[in-house]
Amino acid sequence: MARPQSPDYDKRREAILKAAARLYARRGFRGASVADLAAACRASKSLVYHYFPSKEDILHEVMAAHLDALVAAAEETTRAGTAEAKLRALTLAFMRLYVDAQDSQKVLLNELDNLPAAPRAEIIGKQRRIIATVEGLLAEIRPESGPLALPITMLFFGMINWTHNWFRPEGRVSADALAEMAVNVILKGVKGVG
Repeated sequence: MARPQSPDYDKRREAILKAAARLYARRGFRGASVADLAAACRASKSLVYHYFPSKEDILHEVMAAHLDALVAAAEETTRAGTAEAKLRALTLAFMRLYVDAQDSQKVLLNELDNLPAAPRAEIIGKQRRIIATVEGLLAEIRPESGPLALPITMLFFGMINWTHNWFRPEGRVSADALAEMAVNVILKGVKGVG
């Protein structure tokens, strides 16, 4: 007979993922063991393995959960409005997510090569969906950009994706103001590209 699921199963699983993101962001995936994660969670290794079959599954879930939130934000913010308004809304939503998920963002950007092939392909597929969304918006804003739409898109992500390295919510610029600045830089800069 299968053991019944604990009423706080989802809460405990989420706590393990949050601790894993923090640990992997600071020490790297290879620099942190399951024993380290268990200690960070004030739990046993066997409890961690109760929620996740392997260390790689934990890494995958940290990345997948973060990307799922980004994909959902991209879909939600691009349903209506002009391409420029959609890009502004998407950027604002992403920056707000990044502020609350700096560890997950760092793990996503630095630890992808530590995933086995199939989960890595899934993560890359989600990333490509997000990139394609922004590329489509930028191509709509400036149709004449043609083959430059993808490089412009990657420049856009270069601006916002790495803010976890330096952005501080208590600093001089809010996440909302930073999102607005990024969109303005890309939109004004895109007009000069040709």
